[in-house]
Amino acid sequence: MVYTLIIFVVLGLVLGLILAFASKKFHVATDPKLDEIVEALPGANCGACGYPGCAGCGKAIFEGQAPVNSCPVGGGPTAEKIAAILGVEASGSAVPLVARVKCNGTAANAQQVYEYTGANSCLLAKNSFSGMKACNYGCFGLGTCAAACPFDAITMIDGLPKVNPKKCTACGVCVKACPQLLMELVPQIQRVFVNCNNLEKGKAVMEGCKVACIKCKKCEKACNYDAIHVGLVAAIDYAKCTNCGDCFRVCPTHAISMKEGEVVVTQPVVEEKSSCGSCTGCSSN
Repeated sequence: MVYTLIIFVVLGLVLGLILAFASKKFHVATDPKLDEIVEALPGANCGACGYPGCAGCGKAIFEGQAPVNSCPVGGGPTAEKIAAILGVEASGSAVPLVARVKCNGTAANAQQVYEYTGANSCLLAKNSFSGMKACNYGCFGLGTCAAACPFDAITMIDGLPKVNPKKCTACGVCVKACPQLLMELVPQIQRVFVNCNNLEKGKAVMEGCKVACIKCKKCEKACNYDAIHVGLVAAIDYAKCTNCGDCFRVCPTHAISMKEGEVVVTQPVVEEKSSCGSCTGCSSN
């Protein structure tokens, strides 16, 4: 036993010396700026930039193959740090984005045609008779997006993803993970949203979900800013939208919602109109 331990110790020392020699012999010097760029990146390694981790993104920026604002997680502050390291000007700061789901198919709104008992995977559910809901375009509510989020910014509430804007970095991982193509990145200042991605029309779409877009084009006609158009489904041009809420107020199926403060309203408040003519005939003394 003693001899065995001695052999292992000697082998360890020999291998250590070999590795130390190899590291000095084959050491490749790197530009300190590259290390500074990688250090400036957030270290999330989420892949949202399109490169294999922050090291890959940093290398691409250093070599001029990617812009200084390539990291959506770090945003403007990270871009400015990297620009300072490279001695260049940072490009115009992008509009801050946040993830959201284009669906309001809760259990109360969307019909379910069968009970799904498989794994909590939206992709598996989609491959199982196109999902368990009557609407083939809605959210399955199995939380694939929440599981994929590297920042724990998504929780499942009432069968739909709920995004915490304080945690969301707009990395886009959830957008890629959703097999229904329901997750999207929208400007943080946006307050009006279309909550439907169903491409069917009229009666067919309403049979699957109570709050689906029926393509009536009332929202399009109500908009004075040319910011919403109805093709296969109503879609808002966020660059033109002023968040006036006119489209929200005329939508007959409440497929459009409006954020008021931190609360998302799905139905406009209708003020009760009084028929009283203020004639004083019923006023009490």
